[in-house]
Amino acid sequence: MVEKDYIVVGLGIAGICISEQLLRHGKSFMLIDSGVEGSTAKSGGVFNPTVLKRFTATWNVSKFHPYAFNFYKSLSKKIQTDFFEEKSIKRIFKSIEEQNNWTVASDKKELDGFLSSTFIKNNNPAIEAPLGFGEVLGTAQIHTEGLLSGYREYLKSKEKLITENFEYEQLHQKDNCVVYKNILAKKIIFAEGSKVVDNPFFLKKSLIGNKGEYIVIKASDLKVKSLLKGPVYVIPLGDDKYKVGSTYGRDDYSLNPTGEAKDEILSKLKSFINCPFEVISQEAGVRPTTKDHRPLLGSLEENPNLVFFNGLGSRGFIMAPLLSEILYKHLEDGEPLTKEIYIGRAKNWKV
Repeated sequence: MVEKDYIVVGLGIAGICISEQLLRHGKSFMLIDSGVEGSTAKSGGVFNPTVLKRFTATWNVSKFHPYAFNFYKSLSKKIQTDFFEEKSIKRIFKSIEEQNNWTVASDKKELDGFLSSTFIKNNNPAIEAPLGFGEVLGTAQIHTEGLLSGYREYLKSKEKLITENFEYEQLHQKDNCVVYKNILAKKIIFAEGSKVVDNPFFLKKSLIGNKGEYIVIKASDLKVKSLLKGPVYVIPLGDDKYKVGSTYGRDDYSLNPTGEAKDEILSKLKSFINCPFEVISQEAGVRPTTKDHRPLLGSLEENPNLVFFNGLGSRGFIMAPLLSEILYKHLEDGEPLTKEIYIGRAKNWKV
């Protein structure tokens, strides 16, 4: 029997962040992952501290943003992969009213340093933006493929990764510990994203599958280097390729791309792009969201050794680093989790 402090299940952004906390504090662990791409891999990788539909700050941005920014810069150096690329977002203005609302929002304390008060004129003939752009600062593009492959190789080098489907029937609790096959650990942390709905120990009603679909296009004349936000995001991938999306499908856990989503994205894209392009591919992922738009951390009273780190939704890249530290301090130092992030609050939710 191999003894560890923790078992971690899932190698998405939550699994990476909690693994880093364990490594920083010298805790032994083994991470188990199927190797199948989840929502982190399928996401656009936009690191954005704002809500650009309403020109507001994301929840707890003053705490989450600086911690996450430093976390990713440090992790990039550690795994020797440049996955974190600082890059501004250019938000297309649709009306004079939006420009006025942007100006008002940029003066708010919580958005200080994020919304530039200087508007940018559009000089790109391939983009329809007669009123120009508002620029969002403190943003970045996370190259998810580089992050995931880089961290996977890092864990392999430390002999901390098992690539296999997790078999829930093999998990048992014994003497205030958990046993999984030949591993004995104090606790197990499930960081499975939307796949957690297949976990028999999880509160199924606490998670809402939010399906997002993207298309990848090739557009030689587009020449966009920043992150471009119109009705959909246009995310540069290099070699004249761009990831465009995404859609939002509630209560949908399927990973099959749909024609309806493709048509929706193309319709929105054509409303502000006027150069020719070719659709190369389409993909779908499922965001793990909750009804109150807050994460799910901790364990349920009946299974204190079974811990969950989930419900990060579309803001996981901003929230996960600091949340992983909060979860670690809860597990190791007994620091209480606030009600707004504690998983136990979901027990009272109606199906």
